[in-house]
Amino acid sequence: MHIGLPKEIKVKENRVALTPGGVGTLVRRGHRVTVEQGAGVGSGIQDSEYVQAGATLGSAQDAWAADMVVKVKEPIASEYGFLRDGLLLFTYLHLAADRALTDALLKSGTTAVAYETVQEQDGSLPLLSPMSEVAGRLSVQAGAYHLQKPVGGRGVLLGGVPGVQAGHVVIVGGGVVGTNAAKMAMGLGAKVTVLDVSHRRLTYLDDVFFGKLTTMMSSEANIRALLPEADLLIGAVLIPGAKAPHLVTRDMLPLMQEGSVIVDVAVDQGGCVETIHATTHDDPTYIVDGVIHYGVANMPGAVPRTSTFALTNQTLPYALQLADRGLDAIRSSRALSLGLNTHQGKLTYRGVAEAFGMDHVSSEGVLA
Repeated sequence: MHIGLPKEIKVKENRVALTPGGVGTLVRRGHRVTVEQGAGVGSGIQDSEYVQAGATLGSAQDAWAADMVVKVKEPIASEYGFLRDGLLLFTYLHLAADRALTDALLKSGTTAVAYETVQEQDGSLPLLSPMSEVAGRLSVQAGAYHLQKPVGGRGVLLGGVPGVQAGHVVIVGGGVVGTNAAKMAMGLGAKVTVLDVSHRRLTYLDDVFFGKLTTMMSSEANIRALLPEADLLIGAVLIPGAKAPHLVTRDMLPLMQEGSVIVDVAVDQGGCVETIHATTHDDPTYIVDGVIHYGVANMPGAVPRTSTFALTNQTLPYALQLADRGLDAIRSSRALSLGLNTHQGKLTYRGVAEAFGMDHVSSEGVLA
C-alpha cells in the first residue's frame, strides 16, 4: 500500500504521525511511504532520517495522493480538497465537535478511522491514552502559569510555601487525563480534588494516591460547592467519540474567584465547561466573568518531541494492520471497526450521529 505522511498545518502543531522507525517498519513490510518535506522538523526529525528509513520525500499533494494518509490532527478547511472517495484516513478526528469536517468527509466519500474511537474489548482507548496522558500533565503546567499575576491570574502558587495554604486544583473526571493531572498537581504540592461518576474509579484513585487527594462523586451540587475554592479547574470528562456534557454551566461561573483558571482538556469534544471554546497556542486564553479560560485543542502539540514518539508507539500496530489488509483489517478487528467514523458517504459512529441529529449505519453493515 502507498502511505502518505503530510505535514501538520494546524496552528503551532508540531507533531508528526510517524517516526522514522515507524516508516522503516512499514517499508520493510513492503509498503511505499511518501513523507511531505519538513513534516517532522517540528518534532526534531529531519527529512534525511525519513529517507534513510526508506521513505520518498514529496509535496503535500504527493503525500495526500497515497492510498492511506496517516496524520495527527483532523484535516482543517484548507485540506478538505484532498479528501476523496477511496482514501483511507487514519488520524484524530473528534467529529462530534466539528460538523464542517463531518460533512466534508461524508461528501468526499473518505473512509476515516479515528484514533480516539479505536476501542479494545476491555474498554480501553489505546490511541487516545498517550495524548491524554500528555494533555493531563500539561493542563497543570498551563494552569499554574496562568495563575500568575503578570498574565492575569490570581497570583497563586499552586504548591504554596510553608505557612501559606497551597492552591486548590479541582479535576472533573478521573480517567486518564484526570489521573495524570492529579499526579502533576500533587507533585507541585497542590491540594487536589477529583470528581467522577464512578465509585469504582474514585476508590482506585484513593488507593493509588494513598488517600492524599480528595475524591468526590461528580454531581451538580458537589461541583457548585467546590467552584468558590478552586484556583484551577481542569475539565477531564470523556464520552468516547461523543460530545462532552456541560457539567460546569454558564450560571456557575460567577461562583469562581476572579483570576482563577479553567483548563478544559475536553475542548476538542466540545468541552465540559459551557463557556469554553477552542483556542490556539498563539492565543490560548480568554476571560469570561473574570475567569481565565484555556481552551487549546491540541495541547500535546506544545511538546511535540515527546508526543510524537508516545503517539507512534501506540498507533503503529494499527497502522500496520490497515496497511497490510486495508478494509479487511477493519472488518476483522472490533477495535478498528469502532474506530471507523465514515465510509463512502455514510456516517458509522453513533456518538457523532447523536451530536448532530444525523442518521448512521453500523460499520459492519457499511463494509458488508
